[in-house]
Amino acid sequence: MMTAETLIGIAAGLPLLALFLIYAVGRWANVREACTLLVSTILFAVTCRLSSHVFSGERPAVDLGEMLPGFRIAFEVEPLGMLFALVASGLWILTTVYAIGYMRGHHEKNQTRFYACFAIAIFAAIAAAFSANLFTLFVAYELMTVSTYPLVTHHGTREARDGGRVYLGILLSTSVAFFMLAVAWTWYVAGTLDFTAGGVLTSPHAAGKISTLGLGVLLGLFAFGIGKAALMPFHRWLPAAMVAPTPVSALLHAVAVVKVGVFSILKVTVYIFGIDLLSSTGVSIWLAYAAGATLVIASLVAMSKDNLKARLAYSTISQLAYITLGAGLATQSSVIGGGMHIVMHAVGKITLFFCAGAIYVATHKKNISDMRGLGRQMPFTFAAFLIAAVSIIGLPPGGGAWSKWFLAMGTVETHLYVLTAALMLSSLLNIAYLIPIPIQAFMAPLENKSDPSHEGEPSAVDPSLAGAAGIQEAPMMCVVPLCVTAILSVLLFFFADWIYQVLLPITVAS
Repeated sequence: MMTAETLIGIAAGLPLLALFLIYAVGRWANVREACTLLVSTILFAVTCRLSSHVFSGERPAVDLGEMLPGFRIAFEVEPLGMLFALVASGLWILTTVYAIGYMRGHHEKNQTRFYACFAIAIFAAIAAAFSANLFTLFVAYELMTVSTYPLVTHHGTREARDGGRVYLGILLSTSVAFFMLAVAWTWYVAGTLDFTAGGVLTSPHAAGKISTLGLGVLLGLFAFGIGKAALMPFHRWLPAAMVAPTPVSALLHAVAVVKVGVFSILKVTVYIFGIDLLSSTGVSIWLAYAAGATLVIASLVAMSKDNLKARLAYSTISQLAYITLGAGLATQSSVIGGGMHIVMHAVGKITLFFCAGAIYVATHKKNISDMRGLGRQMPFTFAAFLIAAVSIIGLPPGGGAWSKWFLAMGTVETHLYVLTAALMLSSLLNIAYLIPIPIQAFMAPLENKSDPSHEGEPSAVDPSLAGAAGIQEAPMMCVVPLCVTAILSVLLFFFADWIYQVLLPITVAS
């Protein structure tokens, strides 16, 4: 029987095995994609097996050695990281299936490079999830940035290169200017970078080495240095990255990139500062207000966007701010709500991006104003969009209802009723910019406007989904994953208590 430590090594190594296999058999598309699917499925099975150890109270660890004195590459799996690893590995399977349908249906070039970079990004996500210290997290975070740059610039156009420069420029500059400095400062104050229950900055070694003002500044360095959390004003990289193919957008918004950002924010809050220290000193209240402003402003911007992916990008900025808000409130309810929202948003938002890509593959339509009446042509896609939108908004029976409930409880417990109002306002804005899309798609008459840039280009319509009723969906491998994730958005509503019990131990100092 394999030990938990062995399972950590296997889980970290499997994406690298996928990388090798993808390049080894890259000339044979079917074999390449079969290898990717096989390895991603095995990875999910391994993480599920590992989770049984972690959720039963074990904290398996693997130390790979020191790079410099005090700077170790090491893994230690705790409940928050385990939950993130389950999300990343599980959604890798569905995103791979979707990518096969999308990339073939849209006749994309450089598909081997695409799948290879995707595998590296998943490796970085698993490494971040299992990180035992800030140094390991920082290395995984930077690897995520570098490995996803070729995905953002995949099309090779001037627009793609410009978007890639913004993406790389903001993420690298914030991590070097702020995140790296925060890591060094933490090491100076605490004498260690290890993630510690209750917060490493509450250790006797850190006593008297940093003032309350210093704690607030250090938190700011982390909050803005972890640029993947997309806290305003360091958010422009995310809309700029929408030039990438839709499977990449799904990776950015749900599977790995932004989730590494908000996961890192929560992990730093819980294991570097400690929620008791933050709540007793009040140094994180400014972060809660910054997140509250971001979630409202981004929602307002989303309403102004006619391009569907651009609207979803600003929606993501807003939804990430919910998780950062949970960290800033620093209560048990808010931290659990933030951790829940990582899962709920991942499943809901990947569904919305899957739908956007399916619409584009089948009809070449990008703008919401051109999608009126399309629901009768693509009923599965727009029904899935509606279900996922309900979850993102925070309405039953969508899983997002529970995460937003606990976040709202956090604002009430801290008596920050302005932020309670911000949450309510943002949810109303969510309704305003998401629900009209499927409603008009089903209710409005079909408009036969097409994107002039694709005039004369055939749409990829799956013959098995093009029947007498006029159904013309995207290829089956695009439609099936979005239906699965839409169903998961509902199932999460009924499994919220399990997620709550998983996250509860991280809020209790030991």
